[in-house]
Amino acid sequence: MRVHWLIPAALLSVACQPPDKQPASGQPSMVASSTAVATPAPATATKVATVEGFLTPESVLYDSTQDIYFVSNINGSPTAKDGNGFISRLRPDGAVENLKFIEGGHNGVTLNAPKGLALAGDTLWVADIDAVRAFDAKTGAPLDTISLAALGAVFLNDIAIAQTGALYITDTGIKFDDVGNVLHPGPDRIFRIGPDRRVTEAARGDTLGRPNGIALDPVGKRFIVVEFGGKSVLAWKPMDKAPAVIAKGAGGFDGVVVAGGKIYVSSWTDSTVATYETGQEVKLITGVPSPADIGYDGKRNRLLIPIFTGNRVEIWQL
Repeated sequence: MRVHWLIPAALLSVACQPPDKQPASGQPSMVASSTAVATPAPATATKVATVEGFLTPESVLYDSTQDIYFVSNINGSPTAKDGNGFISRLRPDGAVENLKFIEGGHNGVTLNAPKGLALAGDTLWVADIDAVRAFDAKTGAPLDTISLAALGAVFLNDIAIAQTGALYITDTGIKFDDVGNVLHPGPDRIFRIGPDRRVTEAARGDTLGRPNGIALDPVGKRFIVVEFGGKSVLAWKPMDKAPAVIAKGAGGFDGVVVAGGKIYVSSWTDSTVATYETGQEVKLITGVPSPADIGYDGKRNRLLIPIFTGNRVEIWQL
């Protein structure tokens, strides 16, 4: 694997500056380029890097304490308990610090098909089919596994952490047959794991629309949930009987982040990342096929997009 930097001509007309730090040889390759979308004019984003060499990357999460990006790699089928999933550490300059920082089958780690990621202090939480696993974010050491199999968990997908420390995990309720067709045995659910590790069912029903991404909106004192099987962006509070539709879009939604008063959502249906403010959809980034569970780098104001079927992560400057 190799690293390439391409400086857009528009930037050269302003200044010529080297990247923060050149990655070492033998790491996944990175290509910087520029693509801007402005509809309307205030919404813009520029792709600054592409990092290749991952294996079915599903989620990217920024750790502000360590200034590092975690990338979950399914490495195969999203529903196979094959023990070969892993978590990568990616630096903001695009260098892969450790491709298999946490690796199934090594150092006492069980990891099958890791998807959504969340941080609570130095603990990295990972959704893994029908279990949620905890690791030391600094060392990668396994800390805990909470099985939801007894509750019938089917496809645990994303994780959000409430201000109380409770975990909220979406269950999209889908499976894949032997030839790759998506089945939906259901049910659609959101699980809660309390600080005492007690697992309960927090929400259930078709109104969740095969829930995928979930993010805490601390200002609105609610969760934002996006539908993989529908076209709605939902607002939900733990005591609600049903979520409220706050916006509509292309659907096939995967990741969601709430930052700077905006809701960012990735869509497989039209290969975009869009923003939602006051219910209005604005296409921010286009041409990103299979954009999975996006992350946000608050220090640099960047969106981090795992390209699920392309085995790469794209970094976009806002």
